[in-house]
Amino acid sequence: MSYKIKKPELLAPAGDMERLMAAVKYGADAVYLGGTMFGMRAAPANFGPDELPEAVKYCHDRGVKVYLTCNVLPRNNELLELPEFLLNAQKAGVDALIISDIGVLAMAKKYVPDMEIHISTQSGIVNYETAKAFYDMGAKRIVTARELKMTELSEIRANIPNDMDIECFVHGAMCVSFSGRCLISNYLVGRDANRGECAQPCRWKYTLMEEKRPGQYFPVVEDDSGTYIMNSKDMCMIEHIPEMIKAGITSFKIEGRAKSAYYVAVVTNAYRKAIDEYFENPTDDYKPKQWIIDEMRKISYRDYCTGFFYGDVHGDANVSYKGGYNREWDVMAIVKYWKDGIAYCSQRNRFFEGDELEAMFVGKEPFKVTAKNLKNADGEVIESTNHPMMDFTFECDIPLEDETILRKERDECARVII
Repeated sequence: MSYKIKKPELLAPAGDMERLMAAVKYGADAVYLGGTMFGMRAAPANFGPDELPEAVKYCHDRGVKVYLTCNVLPRNNELLELPEFLLNAQKAGVDALIISDIGVLAMAKKYVPDMEIHISTQSGIVNYETAKAFYDMGAKRIVTARELKMTELSEIRANIPNDMDIECFVHGAMCVSFSGRCLISNYLVGRDANRGECAQPCRWKYTLMEEKRPGQYFPVVEDDSGTYIMNSKDMCMIEHIPEMIKAGITSFKIEGRAKSAYYVAVVTNAYRKAIDEYFENPTDDYKPKQWIIDEMRKISYRDYCTGFFYGDVHGDANVSYKGGYNREWDVMAIVKYWKDGIAYCSQRNRFFEGDELEAMFVGKEPFKVTAKNLKNADGEVIESTNHPMMDFTFECDIPLEDETILRKERDECARVII
């Protein structure tokens, strides 16, 4: 089949309304979110029956699509509540449902036959025959298994209908299990990863203890004999835009419905700029500007890799020797508004008079500003922003847009793994 290359959709996560608004502001073409049931992320606030129509309207008014997760593996008793969930989604104006279970797919086709269906990565699609089978069942899009190589994605693209979309995760956390099918969390703490409640025990630090030697612990390590580490690195494909587009990926998906609004803003902004830059001059050797690449380390992140896209991951994607996140930058404040050379802000972290901050803009390279003449809300001179969420001002010659994020790089000795 002959597939014509087109500009991919940028799909961002939205765990709640704050994160949804960040995704929209910083350039997402679509967002994916969960309701209070049937989604694979139970931790985020998600969107109830009253919030969902509001979220959809907010997005549609700004030309952004909304995809609703319905990708858990429901038990028999839960199926009774599914029709109402589907009908509420349709009534709210959701653009597509993300489904993994074929029984749920059948019920969706019965109760909301006109709704677009996307098949979740939980379905583990790794070949074009499976993709075509889902297409014949009424699916418009597949979210492929993360374990596929770029060459395999190209082959799937060449053998499925032209009007079928391929959505791939291009950034964010990866799972030690195959396409998210994992029982470790349920076994250890009774929280089922396949029902949106994963406790991420693969990130924990493990040791061995011999039965007859209580209290004597032995580290679990990797050597030439094999790997025993479950902790995966994060995926980052920001430097591989041309390859992904050539492979026929039609939607670039950012992982992170449980991540912060700041994370959503930064990652969405970077990928938006990189995609747009590439299409301004689509060359095979395109690389994003350095500031775009640097943005990937201004969020909390694990060490990065390219996942399974380029083959064997034995020594890369599935091994991280650190259990937490690298954190090298902090958000200091949010600009409420700027007027006559004064920035009016709301504090997020403490900083001091004379500190150099970085202002983050939509679609633009960030730039430095110096916090000069700090004052509190009463106009009193202060040495630091030492009260949580306090209002304050500082002199700034450069106009700052409302809601501009002000951040600061940590000193080398203060950088932490969290």
